[in-house]
Amino acid sequence: MTQASTTMGAVPARKQAPVAVPSVVLIGLNGFGRQHLANIERLVAAGKMEFLAGVDRSDPGPEVRGEGLPVFESVAELVAAGLKPDIVIVSTPISTHAPLGLEALETGADLYVEKPPTATFAQFEQLLEAANKAGARVQVGFQALGSHALDAIDGFFANGAAGSPIGKLRAVAASGTWIRTREYYDRAPWAGRRVLNGVDIVDGVVTNPLAHAVSSALHIAGAKLASDVDQLAVELYHAHGNEADDTSVVQLRTTSGIPVTAALTVCAKERTDPWITIFGTEGKAVFYYTRDELHVTPNPDLDLNPYTAQYERTNLLENLIDVQRGTAAELLSPLANAGAFMRVLEAVRTSEDPAPIAAEQVEPAGEGSEFHPVVPNIARYIDRAAAAQTGFSSLGAPWAAPAPTAGSLQLDGADVAVLRTGEDIAPSNSPRPFLDRVRTLGGVMVSDQQPLDHTWHLGVGVALQDVDGNNFWGGRTYTRADQRYVWRDDHGSIRTVSNDFSDDGRQLASVLEWVGHDGSVLIDERRTTTVERLDDQSGSASGWVLDLSYELSARNEAVSLGSPGSNGRVAGGYGGFFWRLPQVAGARVFTGHTQGEEESHGTVSDWLAFTGSFSSDAVALAERGSGHGTASLVFCSQANDPWFVRAAGYPGVGSSLAWDKPVIAEPGQPVSRRVRVLVLDGEVSEQQAAQLAARYGASL
Repeated sequence: MTQASTTMGAVPARKQAPVAVPSVVLIGLNGFGRQHLANIERLVAAGKMEFLAGVDRSDPGPEVRGEGLPVFESVAELVAAGLKPDIVIVSTPISTHAPLGLEALETGADLYVEKPPTATFAQFEQLLEAANKAGARVQVGFQALGSHALDAIDGFFANGAAGSPIGKLRAVAASGTWIRTREYYDRAPWAGRRVLNGVDIVDGVVTNPLAHAVSSALHIAGAKLASDVDQLAVELYHAHGNEADDTSVVQLRTTSGIPVTAALTVCAKERTDPWITIFGTEGKAVFYYTRDELHVTPNPDLDLNPYTAQYERTNLLENLIDVQRGTAAELLSPLANAGAFMRVLEAVRTSEDPAPIAAEQVEPAGEGSEFHPVVPNIARYIDRAAAAQTGFSSLGAPWAAPAPTAGSLQLDGADVAVLRTGEDIAPSNSPRPFLDRVRTLGGVMVSDQQPLDHTWHLGVGVALQDVDGNNFWGGRTYTRADQRYVWRDDHGSIRTVSNDFSDDGRQLASVLEWVGHDGSVLIDERRTTTVERLDDQSGSASGWVLDLSYELSARNEAVSLGSPGSNGRVAGGYGGFFWRLPQVAGARVFTGHTQGEEESHGTVSDWLAFTGSFSSDAVALAERGSGHGTASLVFCSQANDPWFVRAAGYPGVGSSLAWDKPVIAEPGQPVSRRVRVLVLDGEVSEQQAAQLAARYGASL
């Protein structure tokens, strides 16, 4: 870092006295400069500024920029003419912001530079150092930062959770689903380019079309200076034929621990207003920054009503003028406060080139200049990424890079389940290994992970919500004291020590450690998972068998294994083995003596069947014929643990270890369970399920 980076928070002192009516020069009269021309006309009419001159190699003519305005081809010509502006606006391609900004500062003027302020972080530091040295003010054109809604949001968290309708701040997410056509990218040689003729351009969805979403999310999370950003990663893809990213995710954590996620695309089916979601411990707020509108949804448990508020916006050029005149205290978007955004831009710039989304994974829309690629389900993936604080890869988008895996379970060389490491899961979702992309022999996907309704549901695995006060389930924690779910910093994680796959891929032996939120290991687990073909001599069922057993051993002292049910939530005793299913239509749930979700939930039975027509987001276009369809699961257990069943609200089945009271794991006396699941194509009848369960469940 250069010396400039250590002074990014400094506010330069002005050398000049306040200016009554500042003179303004606009560099860039075309493109977005037309927006500045309209704003300048408004401010001139209000008597707040004088339009001194324009700078552009291509003069748009008096009908665009007004009669009598001097227009120069360069800043040097402007200076040679003896003109001395008070403010210079730079509204030109990204790659020219830094050199033109430096030239403008040499005139002694304050600077308004369009977003992003520069094309590289090194240029940003250079421009900031020059501004500090000159004592010049520099405003960056992140117009949404002029919204008065941001003051209201800041007020939510000024005193912690006290008086806040959504509690303490816990996460921020930016979401954008836009459309950019072929015409948009054909408008200029630099459009959609990362580099042009050796010059950095960085014109991607993160840094240009939806840069306001990123900067607004960073502002709300308290990340302004470059030093406010801690962890940072980007995931970049493109469906258009150019080289820049058009479908991307940014994930970062501020130095104060707030996760920020930006999930953005210009390859949506339809354009919607972008939004920022502010997640609190007691609710959430959604900020539509293009229309300065805030939707607040408090926790209904607190007897507070949702509301929508509309706010005014301060124009950023007008704000710079008012600061220069001494009628406003500070800039709303000073250059120093773009440091966090520039850290994001630099990560995009220095990343590997965006991965192409294959043509067969895209649905074409529009003709000729209006052509634009549509990424299927992208709006849903963006919603899920924002809610789960994760990337497209982690969500299993079929066109994304593969998520971190440790191997797969196989039958005759074909994958029937993939073992995810869980290292890509957000801390508040209790990272842990799980089986993902579980399929029938016919190819129907029968598992889901990080779904929008419960982002902490992770495929097939083992999880508990209360292990000596540590949440290994994810999400909110149900406490006896509160008698409701509350957000707490109590999330643990399950760490893999070793995985041992058999040579034929049919068996997996895992050694795991359950690590509490303070970093201490509470439990050692040994988990064995095997798969085998279903041997149905009658030929009435086609499928395979998943056999999963786990053994939980307290490491040093007795450990309490609990659930919401053991903490007072009636019929909420989930925890232990859990299988999250994908979207399902026509679901049927039954045991040997119950029918339906309501009767089967909480029942003790040797088996439980779940059948329906399953549909998963994570299925490629080429797989759509086989990725969806009717399937049945028959869960078998001899543990006398109640079944936890959900079908109407969301689809999932668990074998509850601590239904209404905790189970104690003593050192040297491990707690063990075993579940066998028959994974079948098609729909099974009660008679078939009972026969299969008798055959495969009796030996457990």
